[in-house]
Amino acid sequence: MANITFREAITRGLEEAIETDENVFIMGEDIGEYGGAYSVTKGFIEKYGEKRIKDTPISEAAFVGAGVGAASAGLRPIVELMSISFSLVAFDQIVNMAANLRYMSGGQIKVPMVIRAPTGAGVQLGATHSQSFETWLAEVPGMYCACPSNPRDALGLLRSAIKSDNPVIFAEHSHLYGSRGEVPEEYFEIPLGEARLDREGDDLTLVSYGYGVHILREAADAMAEDGIDAEIIDLRSLSPVDYPTVVASVQKTGRAAMLDTARRNGGAMAEIVSEVQERAMDWLDGPIIRVGSKDVPWPYNRNMERDILPDAKEVVDAARRVIAF
Repeated sequence: MANITFREAITRGLEEAIETDENVFIMGEDIGEYGGAYSVTKGFIEKYGEKRIKDTPISEAAFVGAGVGAASAGLRPIVELMSISFSLVAFDQIVNMAANLRYMSGGQIKVPMVIRAPTGAGVQLGATHSQSFETWLAEVPGMYCACPSNPRDALGLLRSAIKSDNPVIFAEHSHLYGSRGEVPEEYFEIPLGEARLDREGDDLTLVSYGYGVHILREAADAMAEDGIDAEIIDLRSLSPVDYPTVVASVQKTGRAAMLDTARRNGGAMAEIVSEVQERAMDWLDGPIIRVGSKDVPWPYNRNMERDILPDAKEVVDAARRVIAF
């Protein structure tokens, strides 16, 4: 097992793909000479050349559209957005084209492309660079949405994403690039849509994805001091959602709280809570409670940003309300 950073895990997955599949290439803004906004592709242009590493103009609509065309023609592009916030100017290409072409062509056209993007708030990037649009894109039929929380999952999910014949949104929370974790040296893949039991417990189920899992761990440690044994489920993917794993945990514990680091209003957890409640109603000893970010534009001010983001204390307070019900 190698102890590497989240960033290094992504880099390793990209290098493997380029070296083992001649149809794979990477394109995006400043991914070549600059090495990527988060240094994931540092040194790639020198190592693999301009045919495989393509710096693009500042036009997401143009280069995401080019990626859709390349994928439709048989290549496997990996498109990097500097921020998932910038997916807004490429929504037509992502939602109308990439997600629908296979269905509308009766399976004759495949779109095997990965769209990588830093996501989430908490690093003082201001309102227009701190969005979490993976929660929007996960609602679009025809594409997958992966949201890893640790280096091992980042590598395993990326391998599966690159091999997928459907488009995949690969959301990488900006808080996680420097986080470390053990990653097996031997080759492995993690199927898209398969959740992970992060921590076993008997008193209630905590559910999240990406950076939210780290908040849940802190909350679970705090609850353990009060004798509350929390189970944590890491969704790993928002589309598809591994409902059987979540439901099985809720049936075991009888209680649940779900965390979305995106905004609570209209977040992915609203849909997941609804579905789990329908499937596990008879096992619930109280309502499922959601925790999420406040419904305001993201501030640049550090203290204000921290106040808007959910934290472990909010999760603990929610869990105690569930248990006391």
